[in-house]
Amino acid sequence: MAEMGSKGVTAGKIASNVQKKLTRAQEKVLQKLGKADETKDEQFEQCVQNFNKQLTEGTRLQKDLRTYLASVKAMHEASKKLNECLQEVYEPDWPGRDEASKIAENNDLLWMDYHQKLVDQALLTMDTYLGQFPDIKSRIAKRGRKLVDYDSARHHYESLQTAKKKDEAKIAKAEEELIKAQKVFEEMNVDLQEELPSLWNSRVGFYVNTFQSIAGLEENFHKEMSKLNQNLNDVLISLEKQHGSNTFTVKAQPRKKTKLFSRLRRKKNSDNAPAKGNKSPSPPPDGSPAATPEIRVNHEPEPAGAATPGAALPKSPSQPTESPAGSLPSGEPSAAEGTFAVAWPSQTAEPGPAQPAEASEAAGAQEPGETTASEAASSSLPAVVVETFSATVNGTVESGSGAGRLDLPPGFMFKVQAQHDYTATDTDELQLKAGDVVLVIPFQNPEEQDEGWLMGVKESDWNQHKELEKCRGVFPENFTERVQ
Repeated sequence: MAEMGSKGVTAGKIASNVQKKLTRAQEKVLQKLGKADETKDEQFEQCVQNFNKQLTEGTRLQKDLRTYLASVKAMHEASKKLNECLQEVYEPDWPGRDEASKIAENNDLLWMDYHQKLVDQALLTMDTYLGQFPDIKSRIAKRGRKLVDYDSARHHYESLQTAKKKDEAKIAKAEEELIKAQKVFEEMNVDLQEELPSLWNSRVGFYVNTFQSIAGLEENFHKEMSKLNQNLNDVLISLEKQHGSNTFTVKAQPRKKTKLFSRLRRKKNSDNAPAKGNKSPSPPPDGSPAATPEIRVNHEPEPAGAATPGAALPKSPSQPTESPAGSLPSGEPSAAEGTFAVAWPSQTAEPGPAQPAEASEAAGAQEPGETTASEAASSSLPAVVVETFSATVNGTVESGSGAGRLDLPPGFMFKVQAQHDYTATDTDELQLKAGDVVLVIPFQNPEEQDEGWLMGVKESDWNQHKELEKCRGVFPENFTERVQ
C-alpha cells in the first residue's frame, strides 16, 4: 500500500509539473503574440543584467588567475631546471659552490611558497566568490517561472470574471490560486531585489582584495628573489675575478717513450761495439788489402750508371760521419726513415796485382774529389749511398723536397710555428716559445715516435749551429701550426 501511495504521489507530482510547463508555455506564447500582458520590473531587469556581467567578469578573472598560477608553476620548473644546470656545470674546485647550491635551494623554496600563497589568498577566495553565483542564478530563473505562473493565474482569474456565464466556485478557486502565485513570486522577488544590488556592489571590494593580494605576494616574491639573484651575481663575479684572466691551457699528450736520445745512444753503442774475441778484422786470405766499397752520397736522383763526383764522405777515421738513417738492408727504402734511406752496396771484386805504372796512371786519371780505394780502406768506414724517399709522420706521407737543400737539415719535411709556449720536461724535448719556427724531420725509427709528438730542430738553432745531433728534439704537435 505504501508503494502504491508513493507511486501515486510521484505520478501526481509529475502530472502537476507537466501541467505547469504547458501552462507557462502557453502564457509565453500569448505574451509574445500580444494577446496577454506581461508583468514588467525594469529595476529588477537591470539587476539581472548586472548580475550576468558580474558573473562573466568573475569567471574570466578565475580563468586568468588559474592561467597565471599555471605560468608560475611552469616558471618554477624552468627555474629549477636552470639551477640544476648551474650545479652541474659548477665545478667542485670553483669558489662559491656551496653558496650557489644554497641559493638554488632557497630559490626553489621561494617559488613553492609564492605559488601556495597565490592559491590560498587569491584562487580559493575567487572560488568562494564565484560559488554563490550558481544559486542566485537558479533563483533568478525560478523567479521568472513564478512570474509566468502569477501572470497566468491573473489572466485566468480575469477571464472568469469577464465571462458571460459566471461560475462563482471557479472564480473563487482562481482567485485563491492567484493569491498563492502572487505570494510565492513576491517573496522571491523581494529577496532578489535586496540581494542582487548587494552582490553587485560587493564586486569592488572583492576585486580590490584579490588584486592587492596578488600584487603584494608578487612584490614580496620579487623582493626576495632579487636578493637571491644579487647573491648569485656576487658569487659569479667572485668566480670571474679568480678565473676570468685564465686562458685554456694547452696540454701535450703524455709520452710513453721518454728519453729517446739516451736510448738511441745506448742502442748505437751496442751496435757499434766489436764482438768479444774479434777485436780486429781478419786480413784477406790472399794477403791483399781489404776491399772497401766506394762511398757515394746522392742528393738528387741520377740516371743509371751515372757517376757523382765530389760526393765522398770524410776520409779520416777521427771524423766519422753518422748516417742520419742508420743501417738498412741493401736497396730497401724506408718511409719512416725520413726523406733519405741508407743502402749497403755489395763489395767490389778484389783487384789483382797492378804494375806501379798502371797504378800511377790510374791515379792520374782519377777525377778531383774522388776517393781512392786506398783512402777508402784507410778510413775503415762502411760505404753508404743516400737516396731520397718520402717520409711518413702520423700516417701522413710527406714529400722530401727539402732533403737535398744545403740550408735545411737532412730529411726536412715541413715547417711549423709554435702557437703556445712549451716547457721541456725531458732532455730530448725542445723548449718552445710562441712564434718559434721548427723544421720537422722524421724519426729514425717510427717505433720511437709517440702519438701527437714530432721530431724537429728550431730554425734559429739550425741556422746558427748546423748540428742536427745537438739541436734536434721532440715537441707536442698540438702546440704548433703548420706554416709550410
